[in-house]
This record gives sequence, C-alpha cells and structure tokens, in this order.
Amino acid sequence: MSQRIIEVVDYRQQWREDFVREKQLISSVLTTTNINAIHHIGSTSVEGLCAKPIIDILLEVKSLDVLDDQSEEMVSLGYVVKGEFGIQGRRYFQKGGIQRTHQVHAFLANSPEATRHLAFRDYLRAFPDVALKYGEIKRAGAAICNHDIDVYIDYKNSFIQEYEAKAVRWQSELTNRIR
Repeated sequence: MSQRIIEVVDYRQQWREDFVREKQLISSVLTTTNINAIHHIGSTSVEGLCAKPIIDILLEVKSLDVLDDQSEEMVSLGYVVKGEFGIQGRRYFQKGGIQRTHQVHAFLANSPEATRHLAFRDYLRAFPDVALKYGEIKRAGAAICNHDIDVYIDYKNSFIQEYEAKAVRWQSELTNRIR
C-alpha cells in the first residue's frame, strides 16, 4: 500500500473552479430538498492561503437519514462513504483515493459543527495576518510530519482550536450586530 503524501502548496485560483464544478455534481445527484447549502471550506477556500490540494466541502442538510439513503449517489461520483468517521453527527465522503482530491463533510444545517467550519473560514478570509500565520504553521507541520497525517494534524491543532473559538465568537458578535 502506498503512503499518502502530505504536501502544502501555494494557493491556486483553480480551487474555486474545482469547488464550483463539484458542487454542481453533488447537487445533480442528491435530493435538492434535503440540501440546505453547499459551501467551500478549508484552506483551499481562503484566497492566498497555502493548502493541501484537497477541496473541502461542507454540505448542510436537513436530514442525515435522507443523506444516508443517498450514499450510492455519492459513490456514483467517485466518493467513498466513510460514515461519521470519528465525528458524531457528521457524514464524511472522500474522493480521489489515497491522494484524495475532495472531502465532503455533511452536517445538519446550522449545527454547531457547520457553524464552526464556516466561522473559521470567514475569520481567515477577514484577517489575512491570521491566515498567513496559519499558512506558516501548515508548511512547518508538513515539513516535519514525514507524511504522517496524524502528526500534521496534531501540529496544527492548538492553533485551530484557539482560532476556531475566536472565529465563532467573532461570527456571533457580527450576527448580533446585524440583528
């Protein structure tokens, strides 16, 4: 079995187009009445941020049971169905084999998990200095992890936890100001 290569590359404009194309494919096979929203998340969604070249997609659905019933439709697009895959209330799908190209994280619409992912993305977009710092951590993690994804994730974890919490507070304050 070949080992997954953990690499962090400079931002690519193509990632936005890759997301749009995949969003259209997903929308074409899943019951649209169950889809609340399909978002581009993760580092590839933040212009200028270096990233592992994997398109992360957040699928907000009204029912996980309906999505579960449509797992074969995701398989028809080349996805592997992974179930919750370690996160309660999530449905996770991977595409592209060992060197995956896409990951879909599905949660109930407006769940805390969906909110957290979107807040972190929006925070990195709004604060380029934080995104730059995150990019430096990602590059350093990739350099030391010896292609071990767990080492890479652990290296970034404290930064992500700190800034996800800040992002959720920031997003909540913005929302409250608008109301």
